[in-house]
Amino acid sequence: MKADLHIHTTFSGDSQNKPEDIIKRCLELGIDAVAITEHNEIEGALRTKEIAPIKVIVGEEILTTQGEIIGLFLKEKIPRFLSPEETITRIKLQGGLVYIPHPFDGIRVASSLETKVLLMLKPHIDAIEVLNARIILERDIKKARRFAEENGFPMGAGSDAHNIFEVGNAYVEMGGFETPSEFLEALRNGEIRGRRMGFLERARAFYESIKMRCE
Repeated sequence: MKADLHIHTTFSGDSQNKPEDIIKRCLELGIDAVAITEHNEIEGALRTKEIAPIKVIVGEEILTTQGEIIGLFLKEKIPRFLSPEETITRIKLQGGLVYIPHPFDGIRVASSLETKVLLMLKPHIDAIEVLNARIILERDIKKARRFAEENGFPMGAGSDAHNIFEVGNAYVEMGGFETPSEFLEALRNGEIRGRRMGFLERARAFYESIKMRCE
């Protein structure tokens, strides 16, 4: 299956993607599974899962005191501004997975965990996002992949879509799964596919974000 593991809906506050529009777009593109990863919220993921004919992982992109961490397979919202350690503890208590988004992103420094924090958290990380379509610098993608390979982490990919035209820009081709452990095994054997956003897409996304703030 094709799985886009990083998508935002309107519940993120900075996205225009309605759950029904995401589903429609995924069906058009042949995307079989998505992780809905709202900023500090899971309501959009729960709504999408209720109506989707495709597989939906309930996720949350949680802002910690030192950067963002994604929890996958969540049942309850985790509050923001906790320490990375406390955030991870709360993810694990739900039976969820710790997924690190856009590590080493040289542009989004406020939301990316620093290398020293990643090294400290290494024993508790389940997977690393090695292709985020919104990453600007190719070197940051290479660094994330190298870190994942050197430490034996399963590697994921996602569009980080905040606009509907971004959905499916990056994804993983992987086997089917039901449980978190089956997901990790399928991810470990998966193939990273897709690309970074092009210049025109970035310009359009920037325009859409400005328009949204003005409405």
